[in-house]
Amino acid sequence: MKRLLLTLLALLLAAPVQAASPLPSDSIYQLSVPLTDQDGHVAPLAAGRGTPRIVSMFYTSCTMVCPMIIDTMKATRRAAGEPADLHLLAVSFDPERDDVDALRRYAAAHKLDLRWWTLARTAPQDTRSLAALLGVQYRKLPDGEFNHSSALLLLDGDGRIVARTNIIGRTDPEFVAAVRKATGSK
Repeated sequence: MKRLLLTLLALLLAAPVQAASPLPSDSIYQLSVPLTDQDGHVAPLAAGRGTPRIVSMFYTSCTMVCPMIIDTMKATRRAAGEPADLHLLAVSFDPERDDVDALRRYAAAHKLDLRWWTLARTAPQDTRSLAALLGVQYRKLPDGEFNHSSALLLLDGDGRIVARTNIIGRTDPEFVAAVRKATGSK
């Protein structure tokens, strides 16, 4: 009984230490960026701390590459065995047009399971900072569309980039293997 009490006490003492532990210096969660999701909830980027995430950037009115980015994120999750602790985050680089309603409609149109998915937007200046941190380049064209690079990034629970792929339209076996390793799935 004494041993059980000591174990419980050790667990109780360890939990706050982990929650309050500082982020690694190479964590993207060091960037203080508030994200507004498809339901209008506002949370800091670092709110995803504790679970692995696949992160990318997109915009909802894109009819070319962005739907492929979303489909590739879905396919990657599926190929990795649908790990329960893997979340997917797609942040718009078109915050002018991608308001909460646009994000919600996009999630519904693409049948995204919101248990795993978050579509989000942030302020224009924060969008640029986040894109730079993720290595995603974009520029707005005169017609309102965007020219942009495409990448999927795998973050560990502390927000460190542990894998990256530029393969869009099909799964990247090396990236899927990294997801499996990060989530402990088979």
